[in-house]
Amino acid sequence: MIHRPLLALALALSLLALATLPALPALADSNAGRERDHDHDRARAALLAGEVLPLGQILERVQRLHPGHMLEVELEREDGRWIYEIKLLQASGGLLELEVDARDGSVLRRSRERR
Repeated sequence: MIHRPLLALALALSLLALATLPALPALADSNAGRERDHDHDRARAALLAGEVLPLGQILERVQRLHPGHMLEVELEREDGRWIYEIKLLQASGGLLELEVDARDGSVLRRSRERR
């Protein structure tokens, strides 16, 4: 038989755990926000150090060679160098994914998906 004080304690802890559940998504969003802020700081530092070209210059070059509607751009660090990963929706309806060297704007890889 469980003593009443232990039962009350177990019930109180259960209610406390349930009460904190709604806060979990906010905590996850908060951590994701800090990570995004850190990524932004790293990208800004790389730009100021001359390790990457400004995104505007990269997009101008990409649009000349591969016209389309830009859907997504990410700046990643891969094998010691900065890479812009760019997704474009082309007039044909196809999706074009490019990896662009962030230092000089050269296209390193392209991948097309037809729709």
